[in-house]
Amino acid sequence: MNILQALFFPPEQPGGVSSMVPFMLERFNRRGWEMELFSLPKRVRSKGTEPVRFSTFDWEAYAGNPIVDKYIQTYKDYVWWTKLRQTKKYDLIHAHHPIAGLVMKQVFPDTPVIMTIHSSYERELILNGKIKENGTEHAFLTSIYRELEERLDQLITVSNSFKQYLSEYVQEPERIGVIPNGFDEKRFRSVPHENKIPQLITVCRLVPAKGLDTLLLACAELKKRGHPFVLHLIGDGPIRPELEQMAIELNIYEEIIFYGYMLHPEDFMPFFDVFVLPSRAEAFGSVFAEAALCGLALVGTNVGGIAEQIDHGHNGLLVPPENVSALTSALEKVISDPIYRHNLGRVAWDKAQKSYSMSRVVQQLKTVYRSYRNEE
Repeated sequence: MNILQALFFPPEQPGGVSSMVPFMLERFNRRGWEMELFSLPKRVRSKGTEPVRFSTFDWEAYAGNPIVDKYIQTYKDYVWWTKLRQTKKYDLIHAHHPIAGLVMKQVFPDTPVIMTIHSSYERELILNGKIKENGTEHAFLTSIYRELEERLDQLITVSNSFKQYLSEYVQEPERIGVIPNGFDEKRFRSVPHENKIPQLITVCRLVPAKGLDTLLLACAELKKRGHPFVLHLIGDGPIRPELEQMAIELNIYEEIIFYGYMLHPEDFMPFFDVFVLPSRAEAFGSVFAEAALCGLALVGTNVGGIAEQIDHGHNGLLVPPENVSALTSALEKVISDPIYRHNLGRVAWDKAQKSYSMSRVVQQLKTVYRSYRNEE
């Protein structure tokens, strides 16, 4: 089969879809599958002019809103770029973003198009304070799910919890498949080490949705209780200045290292002890699987795909979102007992190897892809 993997923007940085799809493609190509990658360059702006029409709702009812207008213009740009660059025919197209999926079906109506919905753009915008729940932008973005269901051949998502989220916006949620993200086992490793002071690490974009304010408050409480630690905070984003100021005011700035953006955090993640990220929402939470493959104990919130990755008390600890007291207690438990956190990390590694390896996702996708070959 000749398959096109259609991303949104190019895979320029690691993490989540950006890193998973190219490694997945490499695995398929090594096994003799014909597979190529396509995306919209970030330099392409305001090139598309072709009118946009959806079959399940009238997007023009939302026109004039900056977020909606930007979304539609990006859709037009993707159409323009696809028609300019794609002349080859494919047996199947696998899209990884709503715009990519809808555009591919528009340009290649006779080609089966499946799509993996990796995350919720509208939830991210709400949690980051960019839009209001049930507002104009929210209504527009959630209407896209029904359009995807109507026009594409198959929908897949990355966790059962996110499938449940999508069920509110589609007519036949039972038809949505679930294939958790996969990770190239060779990129991640567990390294035996012993840190005299517990080393905590989190890797994420610095935005309100990740709950880093809750983490800093918990760290401040740990310090008050006399627990030594270092928090390595890898990532950048709009609230970094706010977080740095908060760390100063909480008297924990000396315990935190703000790294900013890092290209390959997995290279030295194995030398830390605990991965912690108190997200307010996650469709899957790829970084938890990555940390588990590095042998770290996990501390996360009982939301979305995180709760499907962490078996509380076995490979990590789960706490309610925005609960400083619960997060403090969980961190206190893992940093004060080296044997306990080592055991959590060992079980986390074992589960991740079995559940989130790239080999596993390749096998599951092979089954999906072959089902379309059999229909020919």
